[in-house]
Amino acid sequence: MLMNKTQTARLEGFVLKEAEKFFADKGFVPLFPPKVVRASGACENINTLFEVSVDNNHKWFNRNAYLSQTGQLYLEAMVPSLQKVYCVGPSFRAEEKIDNRHLTEFTMLEIEFAGNFEELLEYEESLIHHLAQKVSQHPKAQEDFGLNGKDLERLTKCPTKFQRFTYDQAIKKLEALGEDINWGDDISSQREKLLLATVDNQPLFITHYPDPMYEEHNDIEVEKFFNMLPSKDNPGRVLSSDLILPFGGEAVGAAARVHILEELIRRLKNSKMFKRLEAKGGDLDDFGWYIEQIKKNGAVPHAGCGFGMSRILQYISGKTNITEAVTFPSNKGNII
Repeated sequence: MLMNKTQTARLEGFVLKEAEKFFADKGFVPLFPPKVVRASGACENINTLFEVSVDNNHKWFNRNAYLSQTGQLYLEAMVPSLQKVYCVGPSFRAEEKIDNRHLTEFTMLEIEFAGNFEELLEYEESLIHHLAQKVSQHPKAQEDFGLNGKDLERLTKCPTKFQRFTYDQAIKKLEALGEDINWGDDISSQREKLLLATVDNQPLFITHYPDPMYEEHNDIEVEKFFNMLPSKDNPGRVLSSDLILPFGGEAVGAAARVHILEELIRRLKNSKMFKRLEAKGGDLDDFGWYIEQIKKNGAVPHAGCGFGMSRILQYISGKTNITEAVTFPSNKGNII
């Protein structure tokens, strides 16, 4: 058991170090966003934020404060001046499920850069391929990381370009596979596995999700972050993607971002995220610092993503259970 933990720790450290070096070598500047934040530190769902206080009346901060889920907006705020930025740190999710794919705390590497959607997907492909090759070529991979020959052979076959399905194509593919699924439904982890099987269990992208702000999409189940850029070529869709990995499932959420302030505020106010925030007593002031930053320094067309490193480690190690892919797993049933 100790040997397994030691090998897991070595692999976790190796992969995280290589991932950070990958982006540093490409000119990305490291940033260090705060971990106690306003609601601007949430991903899609305000209700999965851990509230932080030293008393029951929230008097210490004089407002609601939370453990951060993402540094995205902090990174975005610095893109106009630094062009390419990244951060690495913990993401805290109040996940109700105790299963083989969710953690309460996990490491996320996030990037934002002045660029477009295609460049973003290329960064994702390049990093995953880079990590697969670095691990598989490590001279003592079996001894140091606990990987067997089958794992190493699988990693050597990681392609440089990943298969892509638009959300619409994914729904049609799943229907053809016999799934009872409707357009607008979320794509579950089990359905991700069905799609992976159609591409020989290699990484794949699901892109161009429905735009939740589109008039006809009021009741759709799919929910993403509020500032995804609508597609000019595909009305009612946004320039977003999920990277689906074997073993790990959805491991990277990515999108081109809205950078026009008036449109960004409109999308925020009309999002499910904002409605949940209002129900908790929050308002636009929770995002006030970000709005003021854009007013002061402007914004440029940009894109970014968050790499869920625990699920990437699942893919690298071939573990079906996420708690076996990291050294110190934490979920609702296990806090250490």
